[in-house]
Amino acid sequence: MPLVRIDVNRGRSPEELSALSRQIHDAILAEYGIPERDYFHILTEHPQGQIIAQDAGLGFERSNGVVMIQIFTQGGRSQEAKSSLFQAIAGGLAEVGIPGEDVFVGYVENSPGDWSFGFGRSQYVTGELAVPRK
Repeated sequence: MPLVRIDVNRGRSPEELSALSRQIHDAILAEYGIPERDYFHILTEHPQGQIIAQDAGLGFERSNGVVMIQIFTQGGRSQEAKSSLFQAIAGGLAEVGIPGEDVFVGYVENSPGDWSFGFGRSQYVTGELAVPRK
């Protein structure tokens, strides 16, 4: 059950925003086999100048169309699985016109006890929800 935060500069249409969110979700579905309804995205648009994503020494520049993605999910997946997910996200976003240099992903792992889906309970700990497979 990943929670995905997506930050972009203003200027995309609602349809474009929906498509990029959907492409990210589809990549997670394909790579991790999560249920379709585990779709938890927070998409935030920022005024120009509020997202700074400079070259980290890799020799390319990002445009104002950069998409900053943070994925919060339970730990336990291999580096191979994570790398495959990163590639799937970049491939899906390329399909909607976002070049690879404008795709930035941060991946944060946690444990089942770090989630509450409502009512102040940790449903993975109480057994109300099954802990997802890796």
